[in-house]
Amino acid sequence: MSAHEGAASERTIGDPWGPWDPLSPREVADLFEGVASPWWISGGHAIEFSVGRRFRSHEDIDVLLLRRDQLVAQEVLADWEWWAADPPGTLRPWRIGETLPPRVHDVWCRPGPSAPWRLQLMLDAAEGDDWVYRRDGRIRLPVARLGRRSPDGIPYQVPEIPLLYKARGMRAKDERDFSEVLPVLGSERRRWLADALALVHGAHPWLDRLCPKGR
Repeated sequence: MSAHEGAASERTIGDPWGPWDPLSPREVADLFEGVASPWWISGGHAIEFSVGRRFRSHEDIDVLLLRRDQLVAQEVLADWEWWAADPPGTLRPWRIGETLPPRVHDVWCRPGPSAPWRLQLMLDAAEGDDWVYRRDGRIRLPVARLGRRSPDGIPYQVPEIPLLYKARGMRAKDERDFSEVLPVLGSERRRWLADALALVHGAHPWLDRLCPKGR
């Protein structure tokens, strides 16, 4: 019996049913070494790569795949458990070979039922050569511009993408991420993020800091 077959059919996120012990970005890169499909470290770790230093703790680690490449994760993590957030707020096993529906964009992964959770897969849409923001399809970016590489070769998302997702929650750690990366965010990236925030949110507290009046 596989780990997937032996696990419960559904769990509620937030229940005390398993701790996190996230992989480091280097450990993720070692797992995904040789994968032809694009992937990137996302979230707070991606922000830190852009800043060039570690500045806060992390409860998890996000790894972004394009939705069209999602089954690559099952190949890379073949002996692991994969639990899909479907609907948000609950987890259920991701079946082998299953193409997840568009409403599912978050998958928790761990080596086995008694192991801690080690990484979180995030799925984003793409159309042709463009990445598409899942909350508003008008916002796009060429896939070729979606990532960078750290000095030791780890792929990570450009900071404006995780910041766009973080802008809705405005948690303390999101504000910290924005404040730390803002000084190294170039004018073109500031403008792109400001335009995206204005389109999605109208007014947003970060807009004046991205594009101060009179400059």
